[in-house]
Amino acid sequence: MPRFKTPDYGLKMIPVDFQRQVLPGSFEFALCHLVDKELDLSALRSRFRNDAGGAPAFDPAVLLKIVLLAYSRGLVSSRSIEAACRHNVLFMAVSGDSGPHFTTLAAFVSELGNEVARLFAQVLVVCDRQRLIGRELFAIDGVKLPSNASKEKSGTRADFERQAAKMEAAVKAMMERQVAADALPTEADEARATHTRERLSREAAQIRQWLAEHPADRQGSKGSTRLSNRTDNESAKMATGKGVIQGYTGVAAVDDQAQIILDAQAHGTGSEQELLLPVVEATAVWRKTETVLCADAGYHSEANLAKLAESQVDAYICDNGYRHRDPRYAEQAKHKAKPDPLWDKSPKAKKATHFTPADFQLAEDRSHCICPAGKRLYGNGKDCTFNGYAAMKFRGAERDCMPCPLRQQCLCKPDTTKARQVAFFQGKRAGQQSHTDRRKAKIDSAAGKHMIAARFATVEPVFGNLRHNKRLTRFTLRGRAKVDGQWKLYCMMHNIEKLAHHGYGE
Repeated sequence: MPRFKTPDYGLKMIPVDFQRQVLPGSFEFALCHLVDKELDLSALRSRFRNDAGGAPAFDPAVLLKIVLLAYSRGLVSSRSIEAACRHNVLFMAVSGDSGPHFTTLAAFVSELGNEVARLFAQVLVVCDRQRLIGRELFAIDGVKLPSNASKEKSGTRADFERQAAKMEAAVKAMMERQVAADALPTEADEARATHTRERLSREAAQIRQWLAEHPADRQGSKGSTRLSNRTDNESAKMATGKGVIQGYTGVAAVDDQAQIILDAQAHGTGSEQELLLPVVEATAVWRKTETVLCADAGYHSEANLAKLAESQVDAYICDNGYRHRDPRYAEQAKHKAKPDPLWDKSPKAKKATHFTPADFQLAEDRSHCICPAGKRLYGNGKDCTFNGYAAMKFRGAERDCMPCPLRQQCLCKPDTTKARQVAFFQGKRAGQQSHTDRRKAKIDSAAGKHMIAARFATVEPVFGNLRHNKRLTRFTLRGRAKVDGQWKLYCMMHNIEKLAHHGYGE
């Protein structure tokens, strides 16, 4: 039998040189060199006014090192970061054995404010000096993450009014039942009823107070009502591939040369169409005339394409139908038919609730059409244009539509609409091409296909690193400003990791 030395994993009392724990070429070495030698933290240090009195404060440089090192190791909560500072030798070495309390770490992250944007920009300057920004392709994408907000407390003001009224009515009914009861309740029943009444009254009062502080519903980009949230009113209820969440969308613009994140923003909306132009504007300082922007179909809209064309920005923004036109995706239907291990996400065919134009028969001479009830609809517009498409319109006679037995199936509002109208589209008019139509040829070209593949290879690994390797599964703060700061910290940590991989500070 071979003999081996027995390893001893027990407690050891040994001297530790902290400077020897931070090895050149590592993330922590690049982090310490960057924070100590490059970053200007005077704005953070100027917040302290303890020159003449008070206890010494923790240096913002030390706190910044601790937080970024923790994020690089997948530690998000301030309590786990505090534990690492007390028990992990590397954290002790980076922090100088400071051992800050978890409340100090949490306050530092939540109170960074606009300073994190300045630090992010300083790191980008260092990345540019190290020749890590190529300025050839900027790939834009986003990720939806839950935040420290309750999904159940979302709704409109009308929803909250109904909730408060329902709770107040329940409290009133409980009190009336207790008064009307012949027999006195037992002590346990009375205590339980009192507790329920107090809870309902407290929640109703909280809703009433929130309604008083927020006199109007949130408005979407197109004037629609956006759901509010009583725990974090700047967050949004968003649909994702894993279900509905209450949180924020973190958007990033990534350079293709070394996957450096050039811009990072967090927004309380799930509509990616609203987020493209702010990123385009923020990356203007890094773009050259030949720089190309690329984003997926979630950012596509006619308004966005018009603005990009007006600004003369070279961009490849996929439309929703580009895969149907690409022969490389010709067999994608067989993959959609495969069962999903969690749930069936295949699109369901919507059953029409009312008659569609396909249910109406157009006459050969196109002078009229016949409805499902066999009545004639007469032409009231043979040369109409809808969104650049030519169309013929027909309208039924009131004498036929008003007594028709199929009225409920034919009209969306049978109580107010007198007669049915239907339009038959004839195709796109010449000279009426939209920005989307003009961009299709660009997307379908060989250069467009190359850019789409390059976008995927540029930005998706970045989100894979942040979400899987660094375990960023949720934002831990409330309010857009704080969540935006935490998102920028994670993206800044990613950029410092890229600096370390390229030998920065050695």
